[in-house]
Amino acid sequence: MNSALLVLIVVIVALVLIALLIYSTARRHRSDALRQHYGPEYDHALQNSNGKTEAESKLLARSKRREELDIRPLDPAARKRYNSAWTAAKADFVDDPDRAIAKADELVKEVMSERGYPIDGFEQQAADVSVGHPDVVSQYRSAHAIAVARGNGEASTEESRQAMIHYRAMFEELIRSA
Repeated sequence: MNSALLVLIVVIVALVLIALLIYSTARRHRSDALRQHYGPEYDHALQNSNGKTEAESKLLARSKRREELDIRPLDPAARKRYNSAWTAAKADFVDDPDRAIAKADELVKEVMSERGYPIDGFEQQAADVSVGHPDVVSQYRSAHAIAVARGNGEASTEESRQAMIHYRAMFEELIRSA
């Protein structure tokens, strides 16, 4: 084998190895960035996907979809109106937990809608809101699951109280964020 051909093969192999190293580093960096941004939602995506690549693709698709939405802050009058509505929903809990939970769920959806989030179904709502509010979306999912269980007569009063706490976390995050 001539030495020029041997050098060419070594250079090609080295370039392939460098390209693989760059690709691997970029993927690891992307994974770290997604994990840092989404927090517990990253793990949720992993659990509900067929592997890391699919989960990360879904998270990136969420981010892209979110960029296309016109999400806006609430004006002060709307904040005041929603805070009053929240106080009323919370007060209903003692006498009628089912009604209070339904009001809390509806209130969160109303705030989301006014801020510009589509409310096309719970899973899509949770996915959309997870981009800007990854720290509370798990609480929103828990509240929704308890509300569904409560509607089926399968949730205790303590679980219903937890649902209100979870809804409140989501509500407060939506109200205060810009």
